Amino acid sequence: MKAAILVLSDPTHGKEEALGRVFNALATAYDFQQKDVEVKVMFNGTGTRWIAELANPENPVHGLFEAVKGTVAGVSCGCADVFGASEVVEASGYDYLTENEVPGTRGLPSVSNLVEEGFTVLTF
Repeated sequence: MKAAILVLSDPTHGKEEALGRVFNALATAYDFQQKDVEVKVMFNGTGTRWIAELANPENPVHGLFEAVKGTVAGVSCGCADVFGASEVVEASGYDYLTENEVPGTRGLPSVSNLVEEGFTVLTF
């Protein structure tokens, strides 16, 4: 069993719901991690904005994020560009995911590759 968790929620919209989504995404990653199941967390769409939020020690999910940092596969490059998160992502040191060469972008993660590799894809 392998799991890929895509964080799509926007920390700037519907604050409580968005926080609940990222909290559950990271809690799911933690659950898989504790069971030694291969898990990848990826930030896509407006979810790329979470990188800055989760790095803040004042964020209520910061501790959980720190616990699963090693499961973060990266951040959608094209999405970070579109949603204004590129500078923060570049400063964070996380990898850009670019396998899906969508025209007009620098690339996005390839969900089809994940499925081919046997990952169950979960979205939050």
